[in-house]
Amino acid sequence: MSSLPDPSASRAVIIGSASYQHLEQLPAVTANLRDLSAAFRDVLVWGLPEQHCTVVEEPVDVSAVLDPVHRAGDEATDTLVVYFSGHGLRDADSADLYLALNRSRENVGYTAVAYQHVRAAVRASKAERKIVVLDCCFSGRAARAMGGGDALTSQAAIDGAYVLAASPGNRVALSPEGETHTAFTGELLHLLRNGLPNGPELLDLDTLYQELRVRLRAKNRPQPQSVQENHVGRLPLVRNRARSARPGTVAGPVLDADVRSALAVAGLNLSRLLRAVGRNRDALPVLRLALQESLSGGSDGSTLTVQLELADLLAETGNVREAIEVLEQAFHRTHHTFGPEAILVCRRLADLLQEAGNHLQACEVLKHALNRLEHRPPAPPA
Repeated sequence: MSSLPDPSASRAVIIGSASYQHLEQLPAVTANLRDLSAAFRDVLVWGLPEQHCTVVEEPVDVSAVLDPVHRAGDEATDTLVVYFSGHGLRDADSADLYLALNRSRENVGYTAVAYQHVRAAVRASKAERKIVVLDCCFSGRAARAMGGGDALTSQAAIDGAYVLAASPGNRVALSPEGETHTAFTGELLHLLRNGLPNGPELLDLDTLYQELRVRLRAKNRPQPQSVQENHVGRLPLVRNRARSARPGTVAGPVLDADVRSALAVAGLNLSRLLRAVGRNRDALPVLRLALQESLSGGSDGSTLTVQLELADLLAETGNVREAIEVLEQAFHRTHHTFGPEAILVCRRLADLLQEAGNHLQACEVLKHALNRLEHRPPAPPA
């Protein structure tokens, strides 16, 4: 994975609480969620579609946090990002990390979300790259019991993932008075929005982490911690806005493939809006154009999504033959791969072939799907 994460095959879940009944208030968290979501959706930074960026603000219970993470983990095949901003807690009887909810109480773990459950949800994702960002505060006894950033990152670590932790010692350091954002997220947003003038065209997590340490150290603020496996931190994550904004230079990362991928995603979103208001006839040419752009851009993730949606719409409007042709193209693209998308293509193609009376071909497609299931690679050890 040497290019930016495919926005159509990636998901982000941005979680945070600013209001608490039993803990100090963190008003800056509201701005963290709003502005980090906007940065991820900025086409000059990453270009994540709005429906792929879930913001969970003021979650009231454990399921409000974990359900979106599980759902995004199931949907993402390229990159999964999970971000949390708010109070981090320790249970009085254990060394476990907890993420605070509105009614959470200090030293009472069962009133919050156990981080081990978030970690399990992220680990279960089929995404190639998993990223967790924890902008948690720890105060008083919790900070002393944590024993520093090493303890936090040791507990936070996820196999095959990159974990970036702010690990501040108290609320003042986390959310300086008079500043819009928390200290850690404020610096992260500055890097995403402005880039690094002397940095590469694409910024990876290692580069962002090192720059965050420099900037926070210069302001005498707590140092972030990171832990990773499989060199995930070396893979590009976002575009460097400073390189694209430099006078007289070309925005190197914004390649033709990126533009075509963005057009495909925009077309897909527009077609969904048209279908939602019953304008299926208008949605058809939009989806056909989106498929053309996606095929030209070479993005397998967005191409399969567009092909599946176009085939559904064609079948709904009675164009079964064309729907079969679209799914046959998708079938050939996924013929030698394994994954939920490949199985879904087989199932839908078999249904349409059977509907058209091509029972033998439908059986062959289903046999291929069963063969892929029987020979799927073993799941990595937990």
